[in-house]
Amino acid sequence: MTKKPYTIQTSPFVVPTTDGKIINEHFGRASDGNSQLSIAHMIAPAGWSEPFQTPEFDEYTFIISGKKQFIIEGETVILSAGESIKIDKHTRVQYSNPYTEPCHYLAVCLPAFSIDLVNREE
Repeated sequence: MTKKPYTIQTSPFVVPTTDGKIINEHFGRASDGNSQLSIAHMIAPAGWSEPFQTPEFDEYTFIISGKKQFIIEGETVILSAGESIKIDKHTRVQYSNPYTEPCHYLAVCLPAFSIDLVNREE
């Protein structure tokens, strides 16, 4: 039997979290061992935030619904549904959803997301 030239992901890896955020990694280190690229569907609940970080990967974010706040090198940027952003690696950033509704978004990281490469501040 010949290997198909495509992969359909029907069972993404559910990343365990303690902050209420839902992370479903469709492709990446945890789901299929790909260290070059990761793609995840995320749901940030209302009131969610995480510590500042300076990742060693480029991160692209596309907002599906809701709003998400980014503090990038001291500048506050707010994205709404249908908007997207690329944040270059080695950029200090904080992600949050200080709003009253959840934010659904896609995150693409190059190279793939790894907790060892995110450099979160304490």
